[in-house]
Amino acid sequence: MLLNWRSRELQLKVVYYGPALSGKTTNLKQIYSRIDPAHRSEMVSLQTKDDRTLYFDFLQLELGKICGLKPLVQLYTVPGQSYYEVTRRLVLRGVDGIVFIADSEPSKVNENYQTWQEMFVFLKDMDLPADEIGIVVQYNKRDIPNAVAIPEMKRLLGDSKYPSFEAIAVQGVGVYETFRAILNLTVQRVQKILQN
Repeated sequence: MLLNWRSRELQLKVVYYGPALSGKTTNLKQIYSRIDPAHRSEMVSLQTKDDRTLYFDFLQLELGKICGLKPLVQLYTVPGQSYYEVTRRLVLRGVDGIVFIADSEPSKVNENYQTWQEMFVFLKDMDLPADEIGIVVQYNKRDIPNAVAIPEMKRLLGDSKYPSFEAIAVQGVGVYETFRAILNLTVQRVQKILQN
């Protein structure tokens, strides 16, 4: 959270985190397409040399006031490939809320687990207690044949204390419910900080 007292603005950073091709960018594109252009900036995508790998997406939204401040929500994705570890770590710096996108594909079980664990290691390394950050889990690609059962995915990630949603991001299913949940958690957390 960044405060600009001169402009009375509050910048909130939400990061969509998860393994490669799990649906992070698809979520942001769905959100972007539904928001009135008067209340959002342009989306910036910096592609790497690898096909379909996005370096990050940035989207800024305007909401109602929080404690007299105008919030600007910035949405980012992280690149999913493991060799972009440094970039993923940098994108997490200063995060206020995280949406973890888990891929329901059976072949992605280990990658989901490793990426989930890595995220908590990065947060700890940056002295960002996970309990002080809003975290929401989205189980994406629920429409694929042989999708891993939700109870099994929850057991593997050990995410039972975080709000979670099933999704088919390419169809927009579950995308907005996930987005609203992370916004609510992030705004509630920031209001508590500002009121103390």
